[in-house]
Amino acid sequence: MIRIKKIDHVAICVKDVDEAIAKYRQVLGVEPAVREVVASQKTEAVLLPIGETSLELISPRGNEGLEKFLEKKGPGLHHIAVEVEGIEQALSTLKALGVQLIDETPRKGARGHKVAFLHPKATGGVLVELVEPDGDHAE
Repeated sequence: MIRIKKIDHVAICVKDVDEAIAKYRQVLGVEPAVREVVASQKTEAVLLPIGETSLELISPRGNEGLEKFLEKKGPGLHHIAVEVEGIEQALSTLKALGVQLIDETPRKGARGHKVAFLHPKATGGVLVELVEPDGDHAE
């Protein structure tokens, strides 16, 4: 059984992070809480907190997948991230159920959290990220 705690963030792929921050500040009145380049993912990520969750603006910094996404679809909704308890067990359970995974083991993502992606085919076309906060970086 997978223990889902909440929606952690909804990620929006953008070409220009500063331009996107300005738009979301103007439209929703939200301010960035975290901004970082995630070298291992070759992305820049900005979190805009909204209640218990966040909008995450992501932009490629050498990430071919995000570059292709922008070329093909333009800026827009990229993925939904759900916080889970015990990400390794969640992945093991999903694999045993035959769920198509992009990551069979977690990797380090933004905020130092453990992350893993499910293939969009597993969820009817939506890219879903599992997130487990790192104890040292918990919010």
